Amino acid sequence: MNSQNHHEVIVSGIHLELTPSLKEFVHEKTARLFRHDERIIRIRVELACDRSPATGVQFTAKGHIQIHGPDMNASVDSDECHKAVTLLVDKLDRMLQRRHQLLRVKRNHPHATDLGIELPKAHA
Repeated sequence: MNSQNHHEVIVSGIHLELTPSLKEFVHEKTARLFRHDERIIRIRVELACDRSPATGVQFTAKGHIQIHGPDMNASVDSDECHKAVTLLVDKLDRMLQRRHQLLRVKRNHPHATDLGIELPKAHA
């Protein structure tokens, strides 16, 4: 797991105190995202807690992956903080798998190129 050392994972809390164990949990869960693409620059995870009387305690986990190419964003709501983090990482994992699959298909099936000129006809 030495490849994790040069990757950056930022964890922040909104209306929520981040304990060292929660930060470690987020780092452990997000470590598996780096196996998909070595070109991931940074992963930012925001954990928010909404304590409204109507809905009770609701946790929101937002993930932002900064990568070479278009950045990826996801958001998940849950009634437990650890569950929200797990669901968020699963969602980001699926997004990275889909992105990798689309890039592989594109690489193996190049599009036709329009040269803008008419090519001479071959004589049989």
